[in-house]
Amino acid sequence: MKIIALKGLAVGLMVGLSVTVAAREIGVSKPERQGYSSERLERITTFMNDKVEDGTMVGGMGLIARNGKVIYQQTYGMADREAERVMEDDAIFRIFSMTKPVTSVALMMLYEEGKFRLSDPIAWYMPEFANLEVAMSTANTSSESDGTQSRTVGEGDQSLVGQTRKPTRQPTIRDILTHTAGFTYGIFGNTEVDKLYMQEQLAWGNRDLQEWSKLLAEMPLQYDPGTRWHYSVSVDLQGRLVEVLSGMKFSEFLKQRLFNPLDMIDTGFVVPADSVSRLAQIYKPAGAVLDPERLTESSFGKGLVPASPEESAQYLYGSKFESGGGGLVSTTRDYLRFCQMLLNGGSLDGKRILSPKTIELMTGNHLGDIELARGGGFGLGFGIVLDPSDMGTIGSAGTYSWGGLAGTRFWIDPVEKMVGIFMVQSVPHTTRLADDFRVLAYQALVE
Repeated sequence: MKIIALKGLAVGLMVGLSVTVAAREIGVSKPERQGYSSERLERITTFMNDKVEDGTMVGGMGLIARNGKVIYQQTYGMADREAERVMEDDAIFRIFSMTKPVTSVALMMLYEEGKFRLSDPIAWYMPEFANLEVAMSTANTSSESDGTQSRTVGEGDQSLVGQTRKPTRQPTIRDILTHTAGFTYGIFGNTEVDKLYMQEQLAWGNRDLQEWSKLLAEMPLQYDPGTRWHYSVSVDLQGRLVEVLSGMKFSEFLKQRLFNPLDMIDTGFVVPADSVSRLAQIYKPAGAVLDPERLTESSFGKGLVPASPEESAQYLYGSKFESGGGGLVSTTRDYLRFCQMLLNGGSLDGKRILSPKTIELMTGNHLGDIELARGGGFGLGFGIVLDPSDMGTIGSAGTYSWGGLAGTRFWIDPVEKMVGIFMVQSVPHTTRLADDFRVLAYQALVE
């Protein structure tokens, strides 16, 4: 019995060591060799551990890489407080909207194959969108415009009726890459169009992307395409476009064309059964009600409690809806490989995903005169820092990034050749931890 136990311990140690090596396979360096202060990096760990102690978060993870080397990787707190499971380097996180840049990269891989041009109307490839209308109530256009009509969408609340008209132009593929197509999300607003989205459960549901796309095409646009930036389901539509252009199921395209070449072994829409024990618990603020009309600071109590098991069902059992806008799970290790590929100009370990010029195109500001945030812009799948001083954020002009609903965040700074990734799990997320991590990461950069 003792021999068997020792063998089991040895195997366990070997597995643990292999996980540690895999998590750092991109390469590890002493901070000082990459222009960082080890002493100042300790401020991050101290700060985050304090946030665990005071209940701001249950657990999380932070990683910083520079010049293709990891110089900081640290876990904080618990992956599952109730099960007394500590946070480990190989923890799996729901990355929510950090899925979006992955989807945009997948679509731009097809751009490089000549499958489309950015100025092409989406209706050329998805004909169901050929007759889109725009809601008069949100388009800021005179009711005297020609072509107005009454419209009822869906079979639910028949009071959701409004005047619509033809849009000033049809949405293009660049519009769905930049959130300027006129779509919305439903869960973040209370307009007539938002209510229609909520009624039809367009932000979640259990339809495949083809069914979902046809339903979306029946909804009025909230704004004329190209007139404003508005966060929306357009990235889910990118996932459907990948299917149309490639002839493959979206998840299979991601696996075969992106995840396998980059060795992103733990990234996907469903957590395999043998990896479920690594999925971090998701929490919510005490007293929180997941109703977008009631999400105010005063509606939350203090501390975090486990979210309903239903919040994790799709990641454990799968869903027909493969959300390119927010459906993936991943690890810090996997997402670093994705980010390092981008920072390298589209390749990693000899596997080229995109060309450097395509990365350059994706990380430029595509909004023109459309205002997003002071000092900020938006590329093809990323938020862009145009002027750090004007934006009031630490970092470099040209840094691109995005975050997820549960508080996760990444950024890539091409000037400093730097990647930052912060992982945490609570929804709705009400902290500034990701911003704090970014500030602390830059204050440790001394050369």
